[in-house]
Amino acid sequence: MSGLRVAYGVAMRLAAPMLRIGLRVRARRGKEVSDRLGERRGIASAPCPPGVLVWLHAASVGETVSVLPVLVEIVRRDPAAQVLLTSGTVTSERLLARRITELGLQLHVRHQFLPLDVPNWVARFLDHWRPRVAGFVESELWPNLLAGCRARAVPLVLINARLSARSFARWRRLPGVARDMLEAVHGVRAQSAADAARFVALGARDVCAPGNLKFAAPALPVDAAELERWRGALAGRKVWLAASVHPDEVAVIGDAHAALAAAHPGLLTIIVPRHPERGAEFAARLGGVAVTRRGAGEGPPAGVGVWIADTLGELGLFYRLAPVVVMGRSLAAPGGGQNPLEAARLGCAVAAGPLMENFTEVAATLEAAGALARVADAAGLAAWVDGMLRDPGLMARMGQAGRVACDRLDTLPGEIAAELLALAAPEGLG
Repeated sequence: MSGLRVAYGVAMRLAAPMLRIGLRVRARRGKEVSDRLGERRGIASAPCPPGVLVWLHAASVGETVSVLPVLVEIVRRDPAAQVLLTSGTVTSERLLARRITELGLQLHVRHQFLPLDVPNWVARFLDHWRPRVAGFVESELWPNLLAGCRARAVPLVLINARLSARSFARWRRLPGVARDMLEAVHGVRAQSAADAARFVALGARDVCAPGNLKFAAPALPVDAAELERWRGALAGRKVWLAASVHPDEVAVIGDAHAALAAAHPGLLTIIVPRHPERGAEFAARLGGVAVTRRGAGEGPPAGVGVWIADTLGELGLFYRLAPVVVMGRSLAAPGGGQNPLEAARLGCAVAAGPLMENFTEVAATLEAAGALARVADAAGLAAWVDGMLRDPGLMARMGQAGRVACDRLDTLPGEIAAELLALAAPEGLG
């Protein structure tokens, strides 16, 4: 066992009192659910179900959405299976509560917040739930959780695993810690060949790159009545959408809107904040523009203007209303990008800024398919949107290219589900 990992475990144990205080502070800020703080200390708020329990962990919204098809496939393949899905954010819990019911999985899937990586909190969590197999989605590597699974002989698979060049460089400076952690990992199913190579270099075993699970995610849901209502209300208007926008990008979107407004009478720009609670802040940043907020119960401006869609879980509606989309968190530093596949899957023409480091492989795949354009700044964004709005045929071809690209990994969720169920079976534990 690495001395550094032992030191980390001791440090986390000593930090537990401060972490409790931190959780209460986060709850007051809306970053935790007050009556479920015990879960963050490994105290379960539900009984462990009988039978085989598959544990999946998805850190936040993006990971949660990507793993939903795997949940469906697990239950389809084994109707007696039970799934525990953990996450670390309030927004992911809210999204999951809605999607589990929509998918008819409420009798098979339960949610808990992931305990913080304090040794006794982790032990309490694992001893209560007793999972037969674990799957961590994307880039979650918690030393005490990994060690706890190893001590209890719980096979753990990294699903849709991602390891950026920056993270790889950090782990290379701690090779002993990296090897020690990855010893607890049964297998790595990486998003890309580059991710797989980095895991191999750090000492991971049974590594392959079957593809990015995000390509196989189902289309975002929509309230059919709301979709019909707003399609009728917006008929004949030119509409474009900036999705998952961060505060420093509001000025870029506002400048692009101003550049487009004169050429497109009645133009509606829709901005979906990454964090809906920032809706009022976004409206204040767009001074001099006609702005309304869906979160305040307002519809879009009657003439040229901006509609801020500051509600939770309605991207499926707005992607269907706006055929032209630019992805947020890609237009201003520090960037990193947001998932463009959700828009591409619904046939939108999609653009992104230069800062898509967290979705390098996805962006490259969509670009190669002719389904994603890159824009450098407000002027470039305005020029691209203008081209799409003036040429519906080009816009439609780009949207169709996105649909085709998103269909290529339809079998991947079933393959992952089959592997997890095989490992969970009694013979799979040997």
